[in-house]
Amino acid sequence: MEPSEWLTVPEAAERLDVRVTRVHQMVKSNTLIAVRRDGVLKLPADLVPDLRSEAGQNSNLARHLAGVLTVLHDAGYQAEEALTWLYTPDSTLPEGTPAAALSERPTEVKRRAQALGF
Repeated sequence: MEPSEWLTVPEAAERLDVRVTRVHQMVKSNTLIAVRRDGVLKLPADLVPDLRSEAGQNSNLARHLAGVLTVLHDAGYQAEEALTWLYTPDSTLPEGTPAAALSERPTEVKRRAQALGF
């Protein structure tokens, strides 16, 4: 399973209110996740917080996502594998997938990601 909506790097930069080069740095440092689709680097739209909105919609998402991505990376997961794990349905999570649960249950998602390394 995959995200229902994707952002290109320029679209993500606009949403985050940063330069395109900063988005590339964030992907490289596992703060954001991006994969190639049809030859274009894309990011799951629901994992890129919209910092332009009044309340900084999902502003905590970036912090939690970075932690989970670091744990997955340390467990040997590449971007495609991490994306698959984040969007694989999990009947034990009320939200359905780790990606959907990240905002509401970040500690649980991180704990599950840590268990993958063992």
